[in-house]
Amino acid sequence: MTTPISFWRLLFWGVLALAAALPGHAQVTAALVADKQAIQAGHPVQAALRIEHKAGWHTYWINPGTGYPTSLKWELPAGWTVGDIVWPAPKTITDDAGHVTGQGYDGVIYLPVTLTPPASLAADVPVTFKARAAWLMCHDTCVPGEARLSLTLPISTTPPSPDLVNGPAIAQTLAALPRQDASVSASATISGTTITLQLAGLPHGSADISAPWWFFTQNDVVAYDQPQTHRVEKDGSLTVILSLASGQTVTSDTRLQGVLRRTPTVGVEMDRMLAPTALIIDVPIKPASVVVATEHKASAPAGLLATLPLAFIGGLILNLMPCVFPVLGLKIMGFVNQSGADRKKITLHGLTFTAGVLASFWTLATALAVLRAGGGELGWGFQLQSPLFVFGLASVMLVFALSMSGVCEFGGSVMGAGSSLQMQSGYRGSFFTGVLATVVATPCSAPFLAPALGAALVLPMAQAYLVFTTIAIGLSTPYLLLSIFPQAVRLLPRPGAWMETFKQAMAFPLYATAGYLVWVLSAQTTETGSLLAIFGLTLIAMATWLYGRYAHLSASAASRRVGIIGGLALLGAGVFLGWPHAAQSTDITWEPWSPARVAALQAEGKPIYVDFTARWCATCQANKKIVFGSSEVLRRFRELGVVTLRGDWTSRDAAITAELARWNRSAVPFNLVYLPGRPEPTPLPELLTPGIVLKAFEAK
Repeated sequence: MTTPISFWRLLFWGVLALAAALPGHAQVTAALVADKQAIQAGHPVQAALRIEHKAGWHTYWINPGTGYPTSLKWELPAGWTVGDIVWPAPKTITDDAGHVTGQGYDGVIYLPVTLTPPASLAADVPVTFKARAAWLMCHDTCVPGEARLSLTLPISTTPPSPDLVNGPAIAQTLAALPRQDASVSASATISGTTITLQLAGLPHGSADISAPWWFFTQNDVVAYDQPQTHRVEKDGSLTVILSLASGQTVTSDTRLQGVLRRTPTVGVEMDRMLAPTALIIDVPIKPASVVVATEHKASAPAGLLATLPLAFIGGLILNLMPCVFPVLGLKIMGFVNQSGADRKKITLHGLTFTAGVLASFWTLATALAVLRAGGGELGWGFQLQSPLFVFGLASVMLVFALSMSGVCEFGGSVMGAGSSLQMQSGYRGSFFTGVLATVVATPCSAPFLAPALGAALVLPMAQAYLVFTTIAIGLSTPYLLLSIFPQAVRLLPRPGAWMETFKQAMAFPLYATAGYLVWVLSAQTTETGSLLAIFGLTLIAMATWLYGRYAHLSASAASRRVGIIGGLALLGAGVFLGWPHAAQSTDITWEPWSPARVAALQAEGKPIYVDFTARWCATCQANKKIVFGSSEVLRRFRELGVVTLRGDWTSRDAAITAELARWNRSAVPFNLVYLPGRPEPTPLPELLTPGIVLKAFEAK
């Protein structure tokens, strides 16, 4: 039985839909117009779709953010051709709370198109152009709109008179279109999830306007709904700070494409004297380190002597970085253990540690030089761009942390700690500590280290090696000093029970490092890949525990076999499960679910698959793996042109909760299939198979 509230809600939506359908009360009205009153034979026609919005309503740009753009489907006379819509610079669409919700237009807007005639025209026959315009109009709610439009113009043998109403408006629109300016140079760099757009060569004074600049992304690289900031540099150039869109990755082929618009706050005549209000941006996105390296390229040889001190100080500061300090804490414990030991052995351990650091930096320098010679654009820490390396390093950090927590003991030589530092195996530990310190140092580029590394990437081979050697010496200096001067070693606390507490406490920064690496990995692989990596690390942790529980020195031979064989089996399973693989192309692109998007797609006659899911829902992940791991499902989706929408309920979402309640559901997974020509969708069961999904799309 329908409740009174439901009745009034249905009545409200019915009235709204009826209002949208009535031309006299439409929220958006459209018309085909031209800038001239007639067509001159042999000359193109400059036409436009004129859209007038009621107050508070808007339609969308070519890349809407949400919603979908306005479109025109033409019926042209024989021989005529038409170009694409030329899009004026859009505006940011905001809700009542001020949050950006899309990119589009309000008020009165002209969308220009050019109609080109055939070689010959009959002078006595007017020409009629017909088009079907479709748009999505939104205020508090969104309603699809469309209109069948026509424009009839006579043929003239002389230059026709301008249309006094629409001619000036179309001319003004064309004059204000986004354009490229040869005098303005643009570049874009990325660091983490921040994209920095820089423009130089703007006309004098244009960057001093207090009005905001806004970048409208055209290829979804930039998060259209995130805050943007800009600043004017001392040299007059403009810097705009953007956010990388969620789920996007930047490769060597990625470009920053869109429109950068300045909102004028001065008079029109003053505005025309300055930079154009909208600039077309289409530049490659490069790693920030590459740009730094390029800037140093010309002056690097002359500034080598100035670079070396920065390299040494940067290496020294790395000892204090959170990536490095937990590893080096064990080395300090080694020096504590060595108090009173043979001075030569202590010094040799310090030199061995330094050799490990030097060997690692030289290896990185060689790899960078080889890849640079092959034309690669590289930055410091390039090895962390490899998901395989990140997963392997996270596994090593996790095992070391568990060992430090007392889960297992791998022997005194590990990490250069313990009394065996005075034995040959201890030297191997010291060397490995130096190697590990270098590996984990790469994410932590200290303030003085960035320019030194930038210069090293473009210096000649010999000079680059010198810079890397200086960084390595800076990292090693505190330990060299402690090993060469025994008096300094004696100042350290003497060995005691406190060392075990200190060792266990130092495990937690290593856990944090492993967690950080998992976070890095999550941006380099799919959601399923991230989940499998976490499960793989869990098995590796279990392997470590099993080894420590049953393979300790006092255990029986049978127990040790269980610990070693079981540990290796679990280790292999963990590596196999978590090892990152290149994401396979599934041709599935998930769009965010919304009632407006469903309505728009239904209006277009598109088949739709809706997946209400959450990252914490194990059944949801299994369904996606089973269904979209099927080549038959992927093939059929391509053939039918199915649009896939995802309602992510990982965090609270009132709209998704309301939609689930509408179907008497209170949990996910929940999937719907919309077929063309059917107003209501087909709900699917909780547990899915490829057959169930395919059958839903074959229903008659």
